[in-house]
Amino acid sequence: MNSVATRLCKIENAIIAVCFIVMTAAAFAQVVNRNLIGAGISWFDELARYCMVYMTLLATEAGLRDGSQISITAVTDKMPPALKRVVQIIVKVVIIGFSCTIFWSSLTIIKKQILSGQVSAGLSLPMWLPYLALPIAFSLIAIVQLYCLGLLFKAPLEEKK
Repeated sequence: MNSVATRLCKIENAIIAVCFIVMTAAAFAQVVNRNLIGAGISWFDELARYCMVYMTLLATEAGLRDGSQISITAVTDKMPPALKRVVQIIVKVVIIGFSCTIFWSSLTIIKKQILSGQVSAGLSLPMWLPYLALPIAFSLIAIVQLYCLGLLFKAPLEEKK
């Protein structure tokens, strides 16, 4: 990856790590408050939930980028290199198309949330902030997959072993 993409990946990984730490701390504090102190504080649960949403969606992109998502390669492993490349290109195009569709649809949801002025119960956050995870994650997925698609076109064909 080039330096800009590497920096973006580092920023994304840092955000995922921060979300994980905050989510874990908020969930732990909620359990301690509920079971030891006897005071349930609703915003701890809400904070943990929103951090989990952001973390999960950003980690989805990281998994697609790194190739660590679960996949079944029994069929593509037996294909000749040229056909395998065609299948990989088709997969990337489908992922990009799906990501763009979700991105545009999520903008409509965000617009409705902004117009409604709805706020969350515990944190009193405008509800468009939690929903903002969708366009952020799916735009990143589309951008990174477009980059990976470009790399796929540039890479030489591997000889079948």
